[in-house]
Amino acid sequence: MKYSKIFQYAYLVFAALFLYDGAVKWEVNPDKAYISMALGGLAIFMFFFRGKFRRKYDDKDNSK
Repeated sequence: MKYSKIFQYAYLVFAALFLYDGAVKWEVNPDKAYISMALGGLAIFMFFFRGKFRRKYDDKDNSK
């Protein structure tokens, strides 16, 4: 399960990249920045979702 933890933190890296891209695009053309901001928000959501799912799976394995 170490790989799932690595991929979980990869979502934070992608969120940072998308949010940075959105901030750069926001100054030039705000209309094009919404997609990058939305993908950054989705990556943050996936980070928390994957963490919850991983803990749930680990608790299921430990109860056996």
